[in-house]
Amino acid sequence: MRGLYAIIDPEHCAQDPEQVTRAVLRGGCAVLQLRDKRSSDKEVAQLSRKLRVLCQEHGVPFVLNDRFWLVAEVGAQGAHVGQSDEPIERVRRELGSELQIGVSTHTLDQARDAVRRGADLIGFGPIFGTTSKQNPDPTVGLTWLAAAVAQISIPVVAIGGITLARAAEVARTGVPLAAAVSALCAAEDPERAARELHGVLQGRAT
Repeated sequence: MRGLYAIIDPEHCAQDPEQVTRAVLRGGCAVLQLRDKRSSDKEVAQLSRKLRVLCQEHGVPFVLNDRFWLVAEVGAQGAHVGQSDEPIERVRRELGSELQIGVSTHTLDQARDAVRRGADLIGFGPIFGTTSKQNPDPTVGLTWLAAAVAQISIPVVAIGGITLARAAEVARTGVPLAAAVSALCAAEDPERAARELHGVLQGRAT
């Protein structure tokens, strides 16, 4: 699995989130995650079911951010949690062994700890400054990203401030996946944005 890890965040969408998702999937991505910090569980579940169906049509795994307790209900393939969310062990008990758990990490020590505790994938960053979070962690840069790719035994997703202009240098670290939020959700043409990002991150021409 290599390329764009698309994150749909309604708070940052310039268009309806469902339409943005349709466009991103047409453009191409390796994984699609819904991140919605503001809506109720009921609203998140309703949107998740719609996005999961769209992802299924395109053969793309659908992941839910934070609200792991909704994963089985909406038919997602996994959950992604942060350092301040529930412990990995509790998430694993809820999801079982078949579903994916991703964990956001900001240092190599956190990344190693996530592997030890049973994560299937880590997000590592922020690589660059990001506008999609209110209180982002300090940036780690490309050197530490390359170190994480070299030292961590599970797939790494580069997170934070990744744009088309920066995608090639991110890809050169060898990271298999790179996440984008604003570069997709706020794009005038999300389909084109996804196609170009996915292409560069896969190491091919757009």
